[in-house]
Amino acid sequence: MSSETASSRPVKTTGLHIGDSAPGVKKHDPILIADGVKRTFGGLTAVDVDHVEIPRGAITALIGPNGAGKTTFFNLLTGFDKPDTGSWSYEGRSLAHVPAYRVARMGLIRTFQLTKSLALLSVMDNMKLGAKDQIGENLFRSLVPALWRKQDEEIEVKALELLGRFKLDAKKDDYAASLSGGQRKLLEMARALMSDPTLVMLDEPMAGVNPALTQSLLDHILNLKAEGMTVLFVEHDMHMVRHIADWVIVMAEGRVVAEGDPHTVMEDPAVIDAYLGAHHDADLGAPTTGHVEALKELIDDEQ
Repeated sequence: MSSETASSRPVKTTGLHIGDSAPGVKKHDPILIADGVKRTFGGLTAVDVDHVEIPRGAITALIGPNGAGKTTFFNLLTGFDKPDTGSWSYEGRSLAHVPAYRVARMGLIRTFQLTKSLALLSVMDNMKLGAKDQIGENLFRSLVPALWRKQDEEIEVKALELLGRFKLDAKKDDYAASLSGGQRKLLEMARALMSDPTLVMLDEPMAGVNPALTQSLLDHILNLKAEGMTVLFVEHDMHMVRHIADWVIVMAEGRVVAEGDPHTVMEDPAVIDAYLGAHHDADLGAPTTGHVEALKELIDDEQ
């Protein structure tokens, strides 16, 4: 990377949507589309999304107050949970009834708010697990090292290159359990790239991260887009959202209540209502400067 950091480069993408910004607005080139996705737990409706499209080649932030259904929606889209109703597709292919491991093989990779590294494996072994189509995964082929050794060497070279980019190469032989919370986030992101994904979904990538690593993570997320990947991430830190997101989708009580560019979304009355609970008070009308500033403080403080 040049002396100019990724986060200092212009990253905004224009012309993502067709028509006015509104919940469910169509995109020019959507990579992921969800229709009528609903998930209930007993009498509680956790997700009830009529229609949403994720634009290709952009960084999209999924925001909303705690309990809005963001992570549940992530789980539904990636095969970690099953909806009651609805359909959703990736690259034009339906993901209904597709298990999570096959979704990953299709090029849709996600990370978790609580990292899923295998603590008692080395950092290098964690990286190798992320590679697709490994010959040695077949029981009978694994008994013949000549069949898989060359591929394994190539996988290790790729893993070392990625660990170098994420400044984890010095930790390659350490147990993943020995890494800090921020380093485990970096490892999970680096491991995701081992499969050459097209769409990367990050669930609260900054949660629990030491501020010293925040800039590094921001740069890596921007680099994903620079390398041609699409990014969808859940985040509470609105400073981060305003800084790197091209598009923002807002959820509240399981539904999409607003979409748009970060600046427009920040001033949307539906977003102010979702975060400040304005529906419990009198009609606020157009958002005032005080409302917007209060919203900014609330979102920025919510970690």
